[in-house]
Amino acid sequence: MNHMKIKTNDIVKFLSGKDLGKTGKVLHVIAAKNPKQKTKIVVEGLNLRYKHVRPKNEREKGQRIMFPYPTDISKVALVCPKCGKTTRVGYQVSENKNETAKKKTIKQRICRKCKAVI
Repeated sequence: MNHMKIKTNDIVKFLSGKDLGKTGKVLHVIAAKNPKQKTKIVVEGLNLRYKHVRPKNEREKGQRIMFPYPTDISKVALVCPKCGKTTRVGYQVSENKNETAKKKTIKQRICRKCKAVI
């Protein structure tokens, strides 16, 4: 299983599909269960689908509810919060300043274009 570079609450931009060029916040990430599957993400307000709901009793009406549908992680790119451009994720290993922590180093995600910590 691959390490996930996009996490919850990140801002992403769609690279293909009907929402091409639109940006949104990641609600949650669905990890792939085996190597043949791909990791999927749910983005707030984008890639919306309808779900038809039947009435529960005779007096109620049926409904069509719109909800965000999972999309493949390869169809989106991370937007850097500092420079505002779409970027790939890099990693930087730095020393942990907290003396009580067990780990001596921290692995942080960085923007490949402006080198800012994400």
